[in-house]
Amino acid sequence: MNKKFPPLPKDQRKKILLICDDIRVHSGVATVAKEIVLHTAHHFNWVQIAGAIKHPEKGKKLDLCKTTDEAMGIEDSSVFLYPSDGYGSPDIVRQLIAIEKPDAIMLITDPRYFTWLFSMEAEIRTTVPITYLNIWDDYPAPMYNNGYYEACDLLMGISKQTVNINKIVLDDKAKNKVFKYVPHGLNPNTYFPITKKDKDFDDFKKLLFGNKKPEFVLFFNSRNIRRKAIPDAMLAFRVFLDSLPKEKAKDCYFVLHTELSTDAGTNLEAVREYFFEEDYANNIIFSTSKLSQPQLNYLYNIADLQILLTSNEGWGLTITEAMLTGTPFIANVTGGMQDQMRFVDEKGEWFTPNPEVPSNHRGTYTEHGEWVLPVYPASRSIQGSPPTPYIFDDRCKWEDAADQIKKAYGMGDKERKRIGNLGREWALGDEAGFTSKHQANRVMEAFDELFSTWKPREKYEVINANEYKGRVLKHKLIY
Repeated sequence: MNKKFPPLPKDQRKKILLICDDIRVHSGVATVAKEIVLHTAHHFNWVQIAGAIKHPEKGKKLDLCKTTDEAMGIEDSSVFLYPSDGYGSPDIVRQLIAIEKPDAIMLITDPRYFTWLFSMEAEIRTTVPITYLNIWDDYPAPMYNNGYYEACDLLMGISKQTVNINKIVLDDKAKNKVFKYVPHGLNPNTYFPITKKDKDFDDFKKLLFGNKKPEFVLFFNSRNIRRKAIPDAMLAFRVFLDSLPKEKAKDCYFVLHTELSTDAGTNLEAVREYFFEEDYANNIIFSTSKLSQPQLNYLYNIADLQILLTSNEGWGLTITEAMLTGTPFIANVTGGMQDQMRFVDEKGEWFTPNPEVPSNHRGTYTEHGEWVLPVYPASRSIQGSPPTPYIFDDRCKWEDAADQIKKAYGMGDKERKRIGNLGREWALGDEAGFTSKHQANRVMEAFDELFSTWKPREKYEVINANEYKGRVLKHKLIY
């Protein structure tokens, strides 16, 4: 029973039309969306345009009420899916608004997937508010997103940085919006420390290592794409191995759960061949098969340390998974990963970005949670593309990552477990609240505030084009 949000009768619940990845698949967006739907099904009724590439169930209407009831121990949920190629179309949205009569539309993922929907916001918002669980990887504040944010009535920022960016970009338009901080939350019963004898866990570990008995395991879990900087992490691990006596180095392993080779990333087998040679070739273990969530939990429990050196990262969900299993981590100080490091500002409080200090990627604050070994960017260069003309690319030094691996190794197993458990306790607590329940409560609070204040958009508005000020910089670049 959720004491803060007790169950509502089905006919008294607001209905939300969710548009994102099919909540039954295993993408990051789908995982988060599924947890939100499950943990708010007693408070809202849900309809989803369930997106996928060439969806095999396109054209059907699927009833997930029974499975939702069984999963959450309730009796009268209302969860229906309309599978779709991509995220739908204007005609599909019009049809579902007419048929399902939702009280709000909720979007998740990059705004460029929804340009078609934002272009019809004047039509939609005369009857239905648009809400957006959104994220943005880095500064400078993306003024090119202004139209997307302005088309929304409720902006839920996954990171503190995103909330600040939403407000900076909207400027004087922000006064008519609802803003909420809604960080990612996962189920702590899915990712947790394994403290009891578990035969399946032991068998999984033996399958991974054979008869070897690892002394130290570094773990990476993410896609093989360039911004994830996987070769940098591998090079840092090689330098770490070189710092150890041979007999110690042979018992240290780097497990990478990712694709071996992709056009969006690189050929990791070739990287291993070049950097690890014959002496260290067996110290790198690639996990390329799809794994269940229990199996992923095994990998986090096997690991002594998680690593993520991404140069652009809106949140870093694998860090959250590591925290919930009590695994300390090394991460680049950028984007939403900063939230999970709990930097402390000059007032002694958890750092919240603002126009004066929009990010801590310059190392303005150095006090942080014990569970993280941060690596600060050594280079911040402006990258871009025609749709996204400018964004910082925060590159850290692999040498700094190597130093942090050495530091974690030198702590010993007992100390690593101690700091990892501190991270788990904080993630489970009310301040951070990186759990499904906390996330759901924040979503329900956000929607309830929206529904209590929302007014339909006027059918038209008069804009003085002579007042256009340009998309100019609205925060410091040096701080």
